[in-house]
Amino acid sequence: MRVVIQRVNKASVKVDSTVTGEITKGLLILIGVEDADTDEDIAWLSNKIVNLRIFGDENGVMNKSVKEVDGEILLVSQFTLHASTKKGNRPSYIKAAKSEFAIPMYEKVIAQLEADLGKKISTGIFGADMLVELSNNGPVTIVIDSKNKE
Repeated sequence: MRVVIQRVNKASVKVDSTVTGEITKGLLILIGVEDADTDEDIAWLSNKIVNLRIFGDENGVMNKSVKEVDGEILLVSQFTLHASTKKGNRPSYIKAAKSEFAIPMYEKVIAQLEADLGKKISTGIFGADMLVELSNNGPVTIVIDSKNKE
């Protein structure tokens, strides 16, 4: 699994002009699933996300997690995170998992994040054409790949 995490003051996702998820202070997470992903990837990634210390403490130092600041999470599926641009100019998405595998994995990620965060998270709609709006705070943007553990 590959995620792009953005620390935000607010973020929302719309499908056909309808807001399907929105948050205030917290993390906007774009997630791409590949066929090699497992439940172990989900557990590792969720733990990493909710404990990632990228929010300011009383001294303004990034030393607190989304959980510690009682922040929110907006999770949006994005298969293009597994794009390969090695050959030519048209990206290949061969590494991105097909819906039959990716949707159940995405739903497991939602459940694991909610369990680890201790509250419901907001989401987009898997596979939909979505409009994502955000106010990136910092800006702070971090990319994590569960296969590289970085």
